[in-house]
Amino acid sequence: MAAESIKLYSYWRSSACYRVRIALNLKGIDYQTLPIHLLRDGGEQHGAQFSQINPQELIPVLMHGDRVMRQSLAIIEYLDDIVESNPLLPAVARDRQRARAIAQMIACDIHPLGNLRVQQYLESHFGADQTQRDDWTRHWVRSGFTALEKVLRDSSSTGTFCEGDMPSIADCCLVPQAYNALRFGVELGEFPNIARINTACMELPAFDAARPEKQADAPAST
Repeated sequence: MAAESIKLYSYWRSSACYRVRIALNLKGIDYQTLPIHLLRDGGEQHGAQFSQINPQELIPVLMHGDRVMRQSLAIIEYLDDIVESNPLLPAVARDRQRARAIAQMIACDIHPLGNLRVQQYLESHFGADQTQRDDWTRHWVRSGFTALEKVLRDSSSTGTFCEGDMPSIADCCLVPQAYNALRFGVELGEFPNIARINTACMELPAFDAARPEKQADAPAST
């Protein structure tokens, strides 16, 4: 697939963008990154030009030709549909459901409570300082990871990765959330299965290349 045919509006430290970058790499799809700085000038995602592309003023947005695609999990499933190799969803229905469920536990239940717009709202409307906002984030990460750890521990479907021995949509979501956990001071040693799977993922080139610090828009000091 030609590099110019796929474009990803992204920010280097966005968890949602991180998971799409992993999926693109796993599928072997070349793409162009269009950086959107979430903090500069009040956030470039709120500018008139980008809000025309995504009225939610959120990233990622993936452009495939003239087609605009939003929402990271839907984007990942689209990429899986258009490229057959290295499937990100298992072949068996019950296994697909489990992979999707794990992905949604992270992307829908853990991640949104600690993302930038929630942090900013806590500050602007409730006067929460940095320490309080960090405590808020750590609480919800630990709460979510405690449940996820049990899901991974108690199922025979857990293998090298979240679902079996091939990386799936679930792992695309787990790794960015593990990155966030470490960023906010949650030690992965509290969650041995999450830590083990995260390590296995990061040994793969597709995951390594998607690291936030390896993105072109990452600060040079990162």
